[in-house]
Amino acid sequence: MSRIDELIAELCPNGVEFKTIGEIAECYSGATPDSKVAIYWENGTIPWMSSGEVNKGTIYDTDKKITQAGFDSCSTKMMPSNSVVIALAGQGKTRGTVARTRIPLCTNQSLCSIVIKSEDVESDFLYYFLTTQYQNLRSISSGEGTRGGLNLQMIRSYSSPIPPLEVQREIVKVLDTFTELEAELEAELEAELEARRRQYKYYRDALLTFGEHTDSASKQASKQASKQASKQASKQAIIAIRWTTLGEVASIVRGASPRPIHAFLTEAEDGVPWIKIGDVAKNSKYITETVERVTQAGAAKSRRVHPGDFVLSNSMSFGRPYISKIEGCIHDGWLAVSNFDRYFIPDFLYHLLRSAPVQAEFARRAGAGTVQNLNADIVKSVPVPVPPIEVQARIVAILDKFDTLTNSISEGLPREIELRRKQYAHYRDQLLNFVELEEAA
Repeated sequence: MSRIDELIAELCPNGVEFKTIGEIAECYSGATPDSKVAIYWENGTIPWMSSGEVNKGTIYDTDKKITQAGFDSCSTKMMPSNSVVIALAGQGKTRGTVARTRIPLCTNQSLCSIVIKSEDVESDFLYYFLTTQYQNLRSISSGEGTRGGLNLQMIRSYSSPIPPLEVQREIVKVLDTFTELEAELEAELEAELEARRRQYKYYRDALLTFGEHTDSASKQASKQASKQASKQASKQAIIAIRWTTLGEVASIVRGASPRPIHAFLTEAEDGVPWIKIGDVAKNSKYITETVERVTQAGAAKSRRVHPGDFVLSNSMSFGRPYISKIEGCIHDGWLAVSNFDRYFIPDFLYHLLRSAPVQAEFARRAGAGTVQNLNADIVKSVPVPVPPIEVQARIVAILDKFDTLTNSISEGLPREIELRRKQYAHYRDQLLNFVELEEAA
């Protein structure tokens, strides 16, 4: 029997009392100074927490600071250290996420700060309990999808178990230790994963360096890539390689957006998938589904892509290729690449488009500046090697192994990291699952 089991058997064998958060704490929302007023932000010293930071878990500092003038300009409030913060709203999966603070700070309006007022409750215990309530909190919030939201009254009326302080402190002690060990292990796995990604990139660029093209700029890019080339890449140089431009071996067109887009969104079954950058998982190779669909009329004003077509981002995630596994429509933030089957194995083209020489050409031809944009003509003009199909197949066989190891959620290190997180969540949930004490008749 663990120490926690012993304490529960001794101090609360018949269950524990549940109380609403409003009974044990005060709840406050924050506010945001006007972002356009420089004196509210420049050289600020007051920690100000934004919605995205709630994902850090434990807050030792904030990404942004505001000035005293910024603080006085809005209704945000200073919250003491060891408060519990919960996201009332936010992008994606943020709503319902919980953090705890280790410094005094103020927050924006999308965060609720919970300040314990009861001597019978440890703030860290409430933090850990609320981390187990993510799905429940989202289910009670108003609205649906990403537009739903919690409010202070919902938080105040939410119930929490209140076991004896000795039990709370022992649970916090165990979970703090477990969290630290889990973080260390995950950091080791992340470091190994990053090393694997660097290794994958090295071999990809080495295997896809085929000597020099006659264009002087391409020669320079090829020379830079060759500095990292392995012996295998050196062997590639003696293969008879045809050089051409992407526009000669593939159809490349820009997407199109029906406007206003909200007028063409639909939930009807005959709607056409509307492909956005947010529909693609991090490090994913494929587009498999979308959140939204457009009407047939909207699709007629857009650009259709078909399974097997490539889509290439022309601004955000600049130059990043994806392979569509669905039929859908792309907006003008994408380029579509198709009709390349005569010259390229699809997987080879995917690796080629991601390689350092091609990415360098995209960047060079898109121009300097903080915001770079590709267009169809730029992509068409980029020189690419077209090795024999059997050479492409050998390269794909090597690179796909690295790609699977580093990026697949069902194989390799990412899978192990995900399993560790689930193991921790299961253990935490078990510790914080209490039987409610029945009232005496």
